[in-house]
Amino acid sequence: MAYNLINEFRFINMKKVFGDNRLDIFEKYGEEAAITDFSILLGGIYFDTNTIDGRGLSHRTGSWWLEDYDGNNRVFRVDGYGLIGTDDVNTRFNGIRPGLPYYLISSECSNLSGGINGVNEVLFGEYPQMAVGKDLSTELEIKFNDGDLFPTGKEYTTDSVYYQDTDKRFSARTHTEYEYNGNKYIRFVADENGDGKVLSNGMTVELGKPYWISVEPISWLVDDNMQWAIIKKIILSGIQFCSHKNYDGIFVCSLIRGFMIQYLANDIIPSNLNNNIINNAVGKNDEDVIDDLERKLTADNSNVADNNLNMNLKNPYDFDMDVVSEDEIIRGCIDSSVPVFLHGASSEGKSARVKQIDPKLIKLSLAGITPEKLNGRSVYNSLKDTMEDKKPTWLERLECICASEPSENHILFLDELSNALPSIQGMVYHLVLDREVNDRWKLPDNARIVLAGNEMKDSLAANKVVEPLFNRCAHVYIKTRLSDWLIWASENKIHPSIYSFMIYKNGAALRSKFDGEKPNADPRKWEMASKVLYSTGQPEMIRSLVGEEITREFCEFCNQKVITLDDVLKGNYDNNFISNLNTAEKYATVVGLSYVNKDDLEIVRDFVDELGQEFVSVFDSIWCSGNEERLEIIAEMKMNQKVKKL
Repeated sequence: MAYNLINEFRFINMKKVFGDNRLDIFEKYGEEAAITDFSILLGGIYFDTNTIDGRGLSHRTGSWWLEDYDGNNRVFRVDGYGLIGTDDVNTRFNGIRPGLPYYLISSECSNLSGGINGVNEVLFGEYPQMAVGKDLSTELEIKFNDGDLFPTGKEYTTDSVYYQDTDKRFSARTHTEYEYNGNKYIRFVADENGDGKVLSNGMTVELGKPYWISVEPISWLVDDNMQWAIIKKIILSGIQFCSHKNYDGIFVCSLIRGFMIQYLANDIIPSNLNNNIINNAVGKNDEDVIDDLERKLTADNSNVADNNLNMNLKNPYDFDMDVVSEDEIIRGCIDSSVPVFLHGASSEGKSARVKQIDPKLIKLSLAGITPEKLNGRSVYNSLKDTMEDKKPTWLERLECICASEPSENHILFLDELSNALPSIQGMVYHLVLDREVNDRWKLPDNARIVLAGNEMKDSLAANKVVEPLFNRCAHVYIKTRLSDWLIWASENKIHPSIYSFMIYKNGAALRSKFDGEKPNADPRKWEMASKVLYSTGQPEMIRSLVGEEITREFCEFCNQKVITLDDVLKGNYDNNFISNLNTAEKYATVVGLSYVNKDDLEIVRDFVDELGQEFVSVFDSIWCSGNEERLEIIAEMKMNQKVKKL
């Protein structure tokens, strides 16, 4: 059990927080997480305007990492309002909130109880969390200076690098644990990471001043249905997700997971279990292995973040056990020459996904196709007085493309399979089974087959796919996630009001139920709505696309009181007005400000920074909209801001 425990420490993925596999923890408790004082001192950001259950400074919320990668050197995180966003892999201000299968710790937990909204909480492990009060802090400091505090023998490891020094690599520092009157504490001398921040005891952090942090039992939220546990609070910050800009998205190879396995898990797990873990993982006589791992983690070389820095044993088949996305399954099937069937509604972008993999694909729409177009036809040769079979046009094109690039795979995309007649499905079966057309012409060796179709419930014209054909394919069920859609929307210049509205609604407005009578929302409809908004500037127009109820909510969102671009440039606002803006009004303000030109960008972006870090991320994404020149401008601006603060 001990070995599995240390190996299973990881971040939670978006599906468990926002997706179809959403845990009851987030359904009942919410996505926000309180941040500890220790995490704040290490550079974690907190949200003064939002607390858990209105419980004051000790329950201010922070921003915490998920494990999902957006493919563009950014990783997803949840901000202090429970909203999804992304940050660069080399940033340090997002917090660590590990999760693991509950059955691995259930026998060691205590105090199972009902917490907020009925979410069960347990205690397991311990870690420095909250700052002590002024009187106790003074008392502990006197005892420390007099040599009357005694170390317990345990230390906690963090990163010593300033959180804004994104180009500097991990450099370990340790925090000694002391015991006093039956309780345990660490002493933390404030550095630039915490300077000027306010702790839960009301103290404002001063550079160079010592603060005493209480080591406390760790509360975990438990999902009984999925048997998953996640630490309730953000217990640590200041660690880069990855230290370089070419992170490949494999979580088990990330720097932050290496840190969790090498240090954090050992710091959290009770010492009696911790010894078992080390012995099981590296062997009683292999202390040198641990020293070597630490050298790897702290070494100043380009391979630091590429190393899998944990001490787990390899599985006997050397498999990569990381979770894979739908897109990765599709690519894996294509590379393996396994036919893959994409299921999903007509608006989910199945064609776009396949087109992205192979822009030169050959696409056939099987709805209404004739046998001759699919299988070829017989032509009379008057000179020979015989009937000759002629290849279908699509096969000739596919052969030409495959022959011109023999080292590349090219896709035959058979769309709308579920809308094809059973007789056509029968022909497709033989094509898939034998890779042969009309029992005569073989597909090129580097040709790959991808099929797509709607579910029966999504199309009145759909036919059930015949069983033999169904069983010859791998199956991927596609439903566009908000995170994927936001990336696509930014790159495809979807109207910023729609982009911001989706973030505000946490994706709830991305689609609505189809009843065959009234318009419903889906990703494709929002693309059409964007075109209407750019053309007319009238939000009421989109009710013909997404329906009246969602249009009403959209109009209310767009009609919030805002600080205009002109107000910001002329300084026609005050801090009281800013502090009174609600979340929706802040998002609406960001939308309007995103139309700023390059000359005034710095003024506006500095203003947005006053609204909160999560709004800066939204502003940057909308303003850049995938434009390379603008992305470079923002990157340079971030670098300049970092230099100013040094």
